[in-house]
Amino acid sequence: MSKKIAFIAPYPIAQAPSQRFRFEQYLDFLEDKDYEYKFFPFYDFKSWQLLYTNKSALRKAWVVMASYFKRFSLIFKLRKFDIVFIHREATHVGPPIIEWIIAKILKKKYIYDFDDAIWLPNYSEGNSKFHRLKAYWKVKYCIKWAYRVSAGNAYLASYAKQFNTNVCILPTTIDTENYHNRKCQHDKNPIIIGWTGTHTTMQYLQSVVPVLKEIEEQYPIEIHIISNEKPDLDLKNLVFVKWKKETEIEDLVKFSIGIMPLEDNIWSEGKCGFKGLQYMALEIPTIMSAVGVNKTIVNSGVNGFLVTNAQEWKNAIVSLIEDINLRSKVGSAGSQSVKEHYSVLANKNLFLSLFETQK
Repeated sequence: MSKKIAFIAPYPIAQAPSQRFRFEQYLDFLEDKDYEYKFFPFYDFKSWQLLYTNKSALRKAWVVMASYFKRFSLIFKLRKFDIVFIHREATHVGPPIIEWIIAKILKKKYIYDFDDAIWLPNYSEGNSKFHRLKAYWKVKYCIKWAYRVSAGNAYLASYAKQFNTNVCILPTTIDTENYHNRKCQHDKNPIIIGWTGTHTTMQYLQSVVPVLKEIEEQYPIEIHIISNEKPDLDLKNLVFVKWKKETEIEDLVKFSIGIMPLEDNIWSEGKCGFKGLQYMALEIPTIMSAVGVNKTIVNSGVNGFLVTNAQEWKNAIVSLIEDINLRSKVGSAGSQSVKEHYSVLANKNLFLSLFETQK
């Protein structure tokens, strides 16, 4: 008899990177194992889109609260499921009432999955008025009541182990077979330095703008930014590419060099290096800030570059611009690292093992 799994997540399916690369790309493997599953997002597509517009705060508040109260109808649907999988939180705001009901009233085993230091306050300016509703303190209880916890890196796992002994590290992974399965062309001109991410992480680019300004005065380069919003950056050779799932890989593979700047702080310790992994999978030579899990992913000078200051950023970028053989060598090594350690195939069995419950 097949198991029935309920997936509870914040966002609509196939839209948010966190969900797509944490568990959505494994769903076909669950079907192969004869598992049945159903997906329950907190926001529907229309509501999710509204939150990241300049619509009135009152209208946003209505959408959030309507989604919150609608969520409670889920309780009556969960009885027929054997296992519940919760990504980040059952409700985008408020205390962990749903998680408590699942564990304590319904007596259901739930798997709790997270890939950021979400117990720390972090929010976009557009939604700053609502961040106090997030109840960041609830994360430890979501972990405590879980049957099993899946954490994106060692730092997150260390936090989780304070409240639960059944914790595993499942990295955010790349589908190198069916999705990130192309190679960048190292001999194309002009050289394209690229970054991808949402508007909420665009702030990290500010630290490298002075370096990029210097380099674009010295070399015939383009700087491509793939995002859901146009960046406001003082760069003359900036090319904005609107993120679309349908063209994501085609847009990424145009990069000659991929960059992933981060601040060295506690929040960054919780990051899972996903931008860098995307570049590396496509054989794009990658430069990352030497913080958090990036230091585990990259062996600097071999499968990518780790940098700590502006001069190191410039040295790494210039070295790659000037040496096509270095771009090819580092890009190839990066792709191999992803296939061996951070690909879907390399982690498929670990993901499936999450659902092997014990009496």
